[in-house]
Amino acid sequence: MTDLLLFWHRRDLRCSDHVGLTRAREHSPKVVGVFCLDPNILQRDDVAPARVSYMMGCLQALQQRYRKAGSQLLILQGNPQQEIPALAKALGATALFYNLDVEPYAQERDRSVTEALQQAGIRVVATWDQLLHAPDEIRTGSDQPYTVYTPFWRNWSSKPKANPLTDLADLEGLTETELETAGRAGAVALPTARELGYLWDAPLFLEPGETAALDRLAAFCGDAIGRYQEERNFPAQPGTSGLSAALKFGAIGIRTVWAKTLEILEDCRSDEAREGVRVWQQELAWREFYQHVLFFFPELAEGAYRQPFKTFPWDNNEDHFRAWCEGQTGYPIVDAAMRQLNETGWMHNRCRMIVASFLTKDLLINPQWGEKYFMQKLIDGDLAANNGGWQWSASSGMDPRPLRIFNPASQAQKFDPEADYIRQWLPELRGVETADLVTGKILPLERDRCGYPVPIVDHNEQQRRFKERYQQQKARL
Repeated sequence: MTDLLLFWHRRDLRCSDHVGLTRAREHSPKVVGVFCLDPNILQRDDVAPARVSYMMGCLQALQQRYRKAGSQLLILQGNPQQEIPALAKALGATALFYNLDVEPYAQERDRSVTEALQQAGIRVVATWDQLLHAPDEIRTGSDQPYTVYTPFWRNWSSKPKANPLTDLADLEGLTETELETAGRAGAVALPTARELGYLWDAPLFLEPGETAALDRLAAFCGDAIGRYQEERNFPAQPGTSGLSAALKFGAIGIRTVWAKTLEILEDCRSDEAREGVRVWQQELAWREFYQHVLFFFPELAEGAYRQPFKTFPWDNNEDHFRAWCEGQTGYPIVDAAMRQLNETGWMHNRCRMIVASFLTKDLLINPQWGEKYFMQKLIDGDLAANNGGWQWSASSGMDPRPLRIFNPASQAQKFDPEADYIRQWLPELRGVETADLVTGKILPLERDRCGYPVPIVDHNEQQRRFKERYQQQKARL
């Protein structure tokens, strides 16, 4: 009799280049997928409607992929600590496979599910899939985890990377009787994001599913990656890959992504193109660096890493925070970025740094406020990447340059010199002179005519205040 194996999907919503699924298929052709809609995640107050919509679209595509391969993806809804073991026992599964995660909640949840299954005599097999190198593979010479990116990158980039894995095929699914058993054990039809209470009517920044992610990778690597170093910081240009949501949910395999960069490197005909590929590879390493440090330092999810910021006296002005959220600060580049986030569920990475610096260094607001707001909006919201980016911008994280402060005007002048990005997201300012838009020096009468607010703070004064408080904090240590 063929062993029935369950594969528990979480952040790996695809069937190709998939470590856990490949391992399961090696043991038995009867592999059935399962995904649990977890209220411990979905009922948090930092869940973005765009992100849930994208996830549900990926699950719909994944169900179709399982059917094509000859099996099924079952959907559960409830606490996975109860739902997963109940389904496995009801179906008589001999083993459950899943891929590991770095997030604190995920690790706690997985331990509970594993214990329940093992007590029932069901084998559990856990593997790493979302990283090119598991956390324990990249350590310092003294066998410690890295806390600075550059030496991490040197070590990480020197190690060989695994090749992509083959597509999942030739599976055996559940019989009609087993499907009925699964239904009695809690399997439900896949709901929509709207049925779960998440309303997102705008187009998604990236079409859900594995096929769309692979298409986006091919398009990026076919053209833009060679200019990535030059164009990645200009938000008005399509200079980035747009794959962040697919990587967050595992709609594309990281080994597939890396292999594509190596393929492109071999075909590069200029130093500029090679540099573009290498810089994008470094961004992939940043993704892994943030996941590694969250794995080893889970306390990062709760607050600052650097001591001066653990008790920093933030102003936390709620009116200022509301203006920042709504894109009404009076600083055009900041407001354009925030409106892009609110309207699309995505924001260009350069702009993420600009608005994070503005919130913390200009408005003197706790970065955790901004970190949470991003998670409430971003289609690609990921704890490790979002937390790492905010701590970097706030100077509270693992960063050897603690007083990095972005000037909104100089950032706009450098990275949106023709104000194309500003005009796209601030239509009320489209008739204003470019020089005034990028410097922010819009006359009060012009602001009044356009219905655009005056700056809520003075950048130079706030920069002085921030530095003063930082030095006072350091003196107390």
